[in-house]
Amino acid sequence: MLATIIVLFILTGLLALAETSLVRTSKPKALALNESKRRGSKALLRLVEKPSAFLHPILLSVFLCQTVAATLFGIFLSHFFGGFMIFVFTTVEVLVVFVAAEAIPKNWAVHNPVRAALLTAPFVEVIVKFPPLEWLAESLTFLSDRIIPRKNERDSGIVEQELLAMADVAAEEEAIETSERELIHSIIEFGDTVVREVMMPRPEMIAVDGREEVSKALDVAMSAGYSRIPIYRGTLDDIEGIVVAKDLVALEREGKGDQNVSQFLREAHFVPETKKVANLLKEMQKDSFHLAIVVDEYGGTAGVVTLEDLIEELVGEIVDEYDKEEPTVTDLGNGTLQVNARMTVDEAIEVLHLEIPVGDFDTLGGFVLNEMGHVPKKGESIKVGQFKITADSFSGRRIATLLIEPVSKA
Repeated sequence: MLATIIVLFILTGLLALAETSLVRTSKPKALALNESKRRGSKALLRLVEKPSAFLHPILLSVFLCQTVAATLFGIFLSHFFGGFMIFVFTTVEVLVVFVAAEAIPKNWAVHNPVRAALLTAPFVEVIVKFPPLEWLAESLTFLSDRIIPRKNERDSGIVEQELLAMADVAAEEEAIETSERELIHSIIEFGDTVVREVMMPRPEMIAVDGREEVSKALDVAMSAGYSRIPIYRGTLDDIEGIVVAKDLVALEREGKGDQNVSQFLREAHFVPETKKVANLLKEMQKDSFHLAIVVDEYGGTAGVVTLEDLIEELVGEIVDEYDKEEPTVTDLGNGTLQVNARMTVDEAIEVLHLEIPVGDFDTLGGFVLNEMGHVPKKGESIKVGQFKITADSFSGRRIATLLIEPVSKA
C-alpha cells in the first residue's frame, strides 16, 4: 500500500509539471522545437494543437491520484494510530503533497517551460489516449458544458498586437537585435499600409509634357535624378505613359533628341490610392514595372509611387547619390523643433509624442490643414496638447515645414 501511495505521489508531481508547462507552450514554439528535432517535440506539437484534449484528462488524473493517495494514506494510518493522530498526519500529508507534488514541480515548470514540456509530452500523450480516462474526461466535459454552456467565441490565435509585443520583449531581452525588431514591426505594418501613405503626392511629381523634345525630357530626368518620368498630355490628369532615362540617352545618341518624347513611351501602370502596398509590390514583381501612377476616386492623378518607395517602407529610407537628404526634424534649440510637414501622423505620435486624433489625413501638414480649416499663412498656429504648431514655410500652397514648441514658450 505504501508503495502505491508513493507512486501516486510521484504521478501527481509529473502531472502538475505537465499541466503548467504544456499550458505555457504555444503552437509556434512547439513548431520551432519540432523543426529543431528536439526529443519529445513531435508529441508536444500534437498536444498543443488541441489544448482541451490534454488539459481535461490531466486535471482529472491529478484529482484521481490525489484522492486515491489521500484515501489509501488514511487507511494506512488507521492501522497504527487513533483518530486525532490520523488528522495530524493527514494534515501533514496535505502540506507535503502541496509543496512537493504541486508547488515545486509547477515552479520549476514556470522557469523551465521548454524542458518540462519536452520531458512530459510523451508521458501525457500516453495518458490522454488511455480509453477509460479519455472517455471519462469527455463525459465530464460534456456534462459541464450542459450546465455552463460555452460561448461560441472564435479563437483568433496570435494577433498582430501580440506579435509586435513579442518582438518588443525579444529585443528587450536581447534575443534579437533592435534593427530586427524594427524590421518585424515594418513587415507587420506593411500589410495594412495603403499606397496613399507612401506615394509622392501630385504637387511634388516630376513629369514632362508629351509635346516636349526628347532632349528636354532627358534634362528633366537628369536634373531630378530619376530613372523614369511620367509623360502627360496637357495636364497631369492625362498621363500618356512613362519614359526611361536609359531610353532617352540612347535616343539622344541616335540624333533623335529633337523629336517629341511622346513617340517613345512605355506603358504606364495605374493603381488606386487605397490599394494595399503589399499587393502592389507583388504586382510590380510579377509584371516587372518599377513605377505606378496613383489615381484618386475621381480618376485624377493623385501622385506617383515607385518600387523604391515600397521597399523603404520595409527597410527604412534609402538615400542614393541623387537624393537630397533633408532632415525630418531639426532641433532649433530652446525646445523648438522644425519638422517636415510630410512627416506621417504615426511618426509624429511616436517621435514627437503629439496627441493627434484619428482623421482623414496621413501627414502632419494634413492634420494642421484639417484643424485650421483653411490654408494657413506663415506664422499661423494651433495648439495640440502641450505644444504649439506653427506654419513655418511653404512650397506653393503646400505647407513645407512646421515649428513645434512647448506652449509655455508661446
